[in-house]
Amino acid sequence: MMETANTHKPANRTLVVIDGGMNAKAYVQILPTTQKAKLLEQVRQAIRMRHYSYMTEKAYLGWIKRFIFFHDKRHPIEMGEAEIGRFLSSLATDSHVSASTQNQALNAIIFLYNEVLEKRVGLIQGVVRASRPLRLPVVLTKEEVTQVLRYIDGTPRLMTLLLYGGGLRLMECCRLRVKDIDFSRNQSLFVPAKATKIDTLCFRQP
Repeated sequence: MMETANTHKPANRTLVVIDGGMNAKAYVQILPTTQKAKLLEQVRQAIRMRHYSYMTEKAYLGWIKRFIFFHDKRHPIEMGEAEIGRFLSSLATDSHVSASTQNQALNAIIFLYNEVLEKRVGLIQGVVRASRPLRLPVVLTKEEVTQVLRYIDGTPRLMTLLLYGGGLRLMECCRLRVKDIDFSRNQSLFVPAKATKIDTLCFRQP
C-alpha cells in the first residue's frame, strides 16, 4: 500500500513515492519562481555586460529615470518615437541643455530600447535641437601653466601635473594607484576611461 505523504513537509518540497517492488521516498526541491528584474536593474546589467564606465552607467540610468518621470511614470515599452521626441525637445526648450547633453540623453534612451527592451526606434521627427555655442577653446601658454602650478600644492598639484603632462582624463587620474606605477621602467599602467584595454603612460627621467 502506498504511504501517505506527510502534510507537514516544507512548502518548497514535494513527496515523490516510487513503487518498484518496494516503497521508496524521495524529496525534490521546487525552485521558487524567479521574478523578472526591474527595468533599471536590467539596464544596469546590460551596461555592465558591455563593460561601460561607471560614469556612463550613472548618466544613462539618470536619463532613463527622467524620461520615465517626464511621461508620468509610463513604462517605456508603451511609448515610442513621439514620446522620445517630446522629451528631447523639452530638454532644449525648457531645461536649456547643451547639444552634447541632449545627445547623451538620446543615446541613453536608444540604449534602453535597443539593448534592454529589444524594440527598435524609428525616425524621431520634430525634435527641437539644442544649439551648439560657437566658441574657441582656451589654450594656456607654457608660461601661464607655470604660473597656475605655482598656486597649487600637495595632491592637487600632483594630479594637475599628470593631467597636463600625461594627457590623462580626470577619472583616469583619480583611479591611479601606487601599484599601477612601474618605477623600474618609469611608466604607469592604466585603463582608459573610454576603453577596456590597458594603456601605458611613460614618465620622463628628472
